[in-house]
Amino acid sequence: MISQKVIVQNEKGIHLRTAGSFCEEALKFKAHIDLRCNNKTLNGKSVLGVLGASVKYHDTIEIICDGVDEEKALEHLVLLVQNKLGEK
Repeated sequence: MISQKVIVQNEKGIHLRTAGSFCEEALKFKAHIDLRCNNKTLNGKSVLGVLGASVKYHDTIEIICDGVDEEKALEHLVLLVQNKLGEK
């Protein structure tokens, strides 16, 4: 199991579209992926789970990956968040 913290740069935080983008990418990996924020740990492959974290602008989230491709998953998802989950 590995994890990394990253600061959300999206001005609107993580909303439906960006949660969908995160989950779509997370589902490409075999590893179990959790998202931890605001004292909540939720399923990173579930849109409702990611939305349930109530992530706001400049919140620090921790992405936790556990499984055969955990390193690739973590690297990819951290980069995705750093790049504003596809938003400008």
